[in-house]
Amino acid sequence: IQAVDQAVIGPVSMGYKSGMPKPLRLGLRNFLRNLEEPVIAFNYLLQLKPGRAVKSVGRFALNSTVGVGGLVDMAKRKPFNLPYTPNGFPNTFACYGIGPGPYFFLPLVGPTTLRDLIGVGLDRAALPAVVGAPLSRPYYAIPANVVDSLNDRIDIDDQLKEIRANSADPYVATRELYLRQRRSEIATICPRKGDKIDPTLPPRPGKGRD
Repeated sequence: IQAVDQAVIGPVSMGYKSGMPKPLRLGLRNFLRNLEEPVIAFNYLLQLKPGRAVKSVGRFALNSTVGVGGLVDMAKRKPFNLPYTPNGFPNTFACYGIGPGPYFFLPLVGPTTLRDLIGVGLDRAALPAVVGAPLSRPYYAIPANVVDSLNDRIDIDDQLKEIRANSADPYVATRELYLRQRRSEIATICPRKGDKIDPTLPPRPGKGRD
């Protein structure tokens, strides 16, 4: 998997980054993030965090209107000060006691666990299932998911390079860092006895607050 990532997925992702004009690439990222907000808000409700759900709804309303359909993240700017805060079914599953299951490193997806992989699949399927066309149509869904995955791979590129350069076993190092980051992320939403937020950990690229 690492060989495929280094030979194909990494270069394709970096080619997308360098070949796509930055304003357009960031606009597409903002647009896709904006479509995540209803699912983020719904999961905050499932996690009994109504205040955070209201903030996500506010972000969606602002960015869908003054943010030109989500292409510009106006909500994180003053005077609104509502930064992007990712959330989804993987965190909800964890809050209700579902363990991570086996760990994987997958092309485009990167480091993940069975729980997180299923949860992300539900995140991406939820809004198209509710809204229907055009979000459920292959001509939209396939490119949107590919672009989203490319952005995720771009976000973790520096981290992967550092681990591969400085670790005797990059696979183990990536796994341990990912699992520690996920435990800390989950603890910020639904802390359980023994769980601790680790302030020394870098946030997962693209998954922290903006």
